[in-house]
Amino acid sequence: MNLREHRIPEEMFAELARGGGGTAAVTCLAAAQHSKHVLLVRGVLEAARACGHPEAAATRRAYDLLATIQRAHPGVVNAVVRHPAVGAWARRTIKALESGDPEAAPARLAALAAVAAIRSGTTCDIDVPAVDGVVTLPSLGQAVLSPTVSCVTVQCDPECAEVAAEGVIVRIPADPRQDAPGWRGMRELSAETDGTPINVVIDDIDPYRMPETTNMGERLTQAEARRWQETLHRAWGLLVRHHRTTADEVAAAITVLTPLRPPALGQSSSTSRETFGCVALSTPPDASTLAVTLAHETQHAKLSALLDLVPLTMPDDGSRYYAPWREDPRPVPGLLQGAYAYLGVTDFWRRQRHLETGQARVHADAEFSRWREAASMVARTLVDSGRLTAPGRTFVTEMARRLDGWAGEPVPAGSRAIGEERASRHRARWLRNNGRADISPVPPPAGT
Repeated sequence: MNLREHRIPEEMFAELARGGGGTAAVTCLAAAQHSKHVLLVRGVLEAARACGHPEAAATRRAYDLLATIQRAHPGVVNAVVRHPAVGAWARRTIKALESGDPEAAPARLAALAAVAAIRSGTTCDIDVPAVDGVVTLPSLGQAVLSPTVSCVTVQCDPECAEVAAEGVIVRIPADPRQDAPGWRGMRELSAETDGTPINVVIDDIDPYRMPETTNMGERLTQAEARRWQETLHRAWGLLVRHHRTTADEVAAAITVLTPLRPPALGQSSSTSRETFGCVALSTPPDASTLAVTLAHETQHAKLSALLDLVPLTMPDDGSRYYAPWREDPRPVPGLLQGAYAYLGVTDFWRRQRHLETGQARVHADAEFSRWREAASMVARTLVDSGRLTAPGRTFVTEMARRLDGWAGEPVPAGSRAIGEERASRHRARWLRNNGRADISPVPPPAGT
């Protein structure tokens, strides 16, 4: 598994800072994330060897099989290694090995080799650890056997693949996305508008699909999966026809959707720096909500990937700041993430508001007005914080310049008042909960 050096050209950096970048920038960032995953997978092997872990030999065999398959089927192995949950598993396994955690299980690297073998039709038998009788094959699915099973043998050839243990055999369907006795497949969603496709996997089974998330959803029913498919179809049409750059970036960046439990009100969504390409979200109520959620979370994904290449903030010094989209005080890195995401959200509503009529237009205008002001205010806070690196100052200055360019775009007075009222209500609530001397002061509403 080969690596190459990754750099962000100056103009691409500037385009990213302005909230865009398009397919070229996202492809560049995704390639760097692939290299990161390759290093992490190799790191599991090295960490197991360095600490003399009992599974070091099995980990070596799994790694060697993966490398052998890559020589004949590089695209297959690259796709397996890129799967978002792989990076989270590898990183956490390395940390567990280095800390002497007895739960560390580096031999689970065999699951990656098994997936590569199945997808490529390579003939082999490989032992894969199970957890309480469950074997997760990243990006493919999950085999469920007896709870007493701790290890299975994955047997595959060009014609079929099976998971066997204690006399029980689970046959993986020819189309692994389909469920079968003892098998839970990772289902795929797809849509195409004007010749532009998107394909994503619903990962609702991998234990590493979104680390440290407390509101992880259950596996979707078939009816729920169909509803997600229908909503994606409509949302994708909206993005392609009216938000083309955003659509291109979403298609290049997002490969996995992970369900979350719904909040009491509205919708929740998140990304993780450990799982580039995955968006976790509760069931979207409509196409517009899904479209803006994808725009929002793709911004987070882009920035997180960029931060692996270019440090934009200094080490945390304990300073905390007001963020108009959060209920808690935020450090500078968190503030930057939010501002960048809402730069994208503002741009979405800037275009979307001209497509709407009636109350939907009022709402879209209000959202544009509110997040334009909020992101601009936070960009100024970041510049004034003194906690940005030199590239960080350049980046945020470009963000602010983009927002300033939208400041003169007219918004109807009624919608502007709605946006200001929502912002003021959030600010007042935040101050009641967080207004302490050690928290940076909250700026007043715009124009006061």
